[in-house]
Amino acid sequence: MKIAIVGGAGKMGRWIARFLIAENISVSLIDTDDERLRTAMRELNVEGTSKLINARKADCVIISVPIAVFEQTAKELSRHLRKGQSVIDVTSVKIMPVETMHRLFSGCLVLGAHPVFGPGATSLEGHNVVLTPTTSMETELAERAKIFLETKGARVEVMTPAEHDRLMAAVLGLSHYVAFVAGDTLVEQGNLKGMETVSGVTFRVLMTMISSVFGEDPSLYASIQTHLPDLPILQHRFIEKASEWADLVKQQNTPGLVNKLEALSRQLSGGNPGQDSAYSAMYNIAERR
Repeated sequence: MKIAIVGGAGKMGRWIARFLIAENISVSLIDTDDERLRTAMRELNVEGTSKLINARKADCVIISVPIAVFEQTAKELSRHLRKGQSVIDVTSVKIMPVETMHRLFSGCLVLGAHPVFGPGATSLEGHNVVLTPTTSMETELAERAKIFLETKGARVEVMTPAEHDRLMAAVLGLSHYVAFVAGDTLVEQGNLKGMETVSGVTFRVLMTMISSVFGEDPSLYASIQTHLPDLPILQHRFIEKASEWADLVKQQNTPGLVNKLEALSRQLSGGNPGQDSAYSAMYNIAERR
């Protein structure tokens, strides 16, 4: 099998390429950034080109480009695909890319996929991958992919694009939003160095999350925020909840805070608190920084 990766010189494109090469699968890279492409070709010892027409030679095409340029890339790519090819996208949202592929890639078998991890992952072991087929043929492809990925240690879920984006509003959208707001608030206070000097494990874990978000490509996180349809509602509810908690603090309502903390603790634990294991996990995260 021959696989072409559009956007293959990017961080995630290279991660996918390395994974496929390790599986003895023939890989070629397609990327418009010539300098980055040359670096990736040397690093991975594979062929590469800036010309999308070369995607025609592949059995399967993987699209690994930023969400903001996905539709334009897909339009250009559609001129060069042939019937019978499989096309898989790996963006962090699914409704828009899947609809775009169905509209533009007539005669191809398409599949939405989302590796829910970044290029810092050392393997698939223990990481989540979501597949979003919408037809019976896509479902068959997804099931084959699921079996293969699970043999490599991945946890694979199959769902609709809409269900994926609803879940990602919380999993990615809200978690990133919390990091944005917390980071903005702390930077405004100044003296981050002083905070870290006297910090405990909870603050270090918070700063790990904040730093990981702000250390990545801003356009990626901005695109995720603006392409998840359910996120604005969730953000609005988060702001309402933040106001409720702030009011309890402002009122010095200790019993009210205790009651909410106890009730939420029960709900979050599902009757099985697991406090020790969660506390240990938090220390492991902080101590790996």
